[in-house]
Amino acid sequence: MKLQGRVFFVVWTSWSVMMAAAIEPITTSIAVGMAAALTGFLATYQNVLYYFHECCREEWISFKRSGLEADLEKKLFGQHVASKVILKAVTGFMNNKNPKKPLVLSLHGWTGTGKNFVTQLIAENVYKKGMASGYVHQFVSTAHFPHPSHVDQYKVQLQQWIRGNVTNCARSLFIFDEMDKMHPGLIDSIKPFLDYYENLDGVSYRQSIFIFLSNAGGENITRIVLDFWKDGKEREDIQLKDLETQVSLDVFNNKKSGFWHTSLIDKNLVDFFIPFLPLEYKHVRMCVLAEMRARGIEPDEEAASSVASEMNYFPKDEKVFSVKGCKTIGGKLDFYI
Repeated sequence: MKLQGRVFFVVWTSWSVMMAAAIEPITTSIAVGMAAALTGFLATYQNVLYYFHECCREEWISFKRSGLEADLEKKLFGQHVASKVILKAVTGFMNNKNPKKPLVLSLHGWTGTGKNFVTQLIAENVYKKGMASGYVHQFVSTAHFPHPSHVDQYKVQLQQWIRGNVTNCARSLFIFDEMDKMHPGLIDSIKPFLDYYENLDGVSYRQSIFIFLSNAGGENITRIVLDFWKDGKEREDIQLKDLETQVSLDVFNNKKSGFWHTSLIDKNLVDFFIPFLPLEYKHVRMCVLAEMRARGIEPDEEAASSVASEMNYFPKDEKVFSVKGCKTIGGKLDFYI
């Protein structure tokens, strides 16, 4: 019985080996095929997911130079200096595959001259979702940093917020509004992120854009533009060099400014101080007509003139520049449509 059992075991084992040898190639082929199919499915699923869900890829982040140029030309009025500098600065930076530092722009001028509007145009021509993109981050001084006694806490939070978002997507846009109302010293906390470092703790900030918005410097900008007007010079003859140095000195020495004695200026980390000129009656009128088009309304020249005429202008005697720029035209237009 033992011998028979051994014979049976040998026969059975031989048969099993033969069957395994016969089956194994087929099984392996099926497994390989299934793995390939699964890999293809996951790749396709991932690509489909990227299509519907915003991610840090070219499908969602792609600079459109022609779009920005057209928007600046057709939608931003009276700002020939800002338009020219912003188009060149953003284009040069976005086309540079290996920038040495982030792009840092500081926009200055009175309210209603187009500073916030320009950041919107930049966002719309870099990110598919524009200002709604998860990679566009806006800070408003009075809302996000309201208490002077919490400055040290704000510094830590700001560093963590920027580091976390750039880690998530190197091509991030950070907008700091109301810099003239920011507590002095707070903005210095992000100085390392704007400097010429290849990376900090394994994170590179060189692909990001930082934009600062401020009313500081508006008084001197207005004075220079008014002098041009009084001398009979064309507004379009004003160049960046006529204003940039004065603006940077104004904000650096203004104790009420977030840029007061900041290392960002002292270390030349701001690439451009961009002046936004005060708007004249003709520019306000153009804003009204643009607002009509944006609402899908047939442009009405008479209504545009009426709205523009209702705005307050300064100086008191000359009444050349709109006090609020184009900021309140939307509400006033409602009375004429």
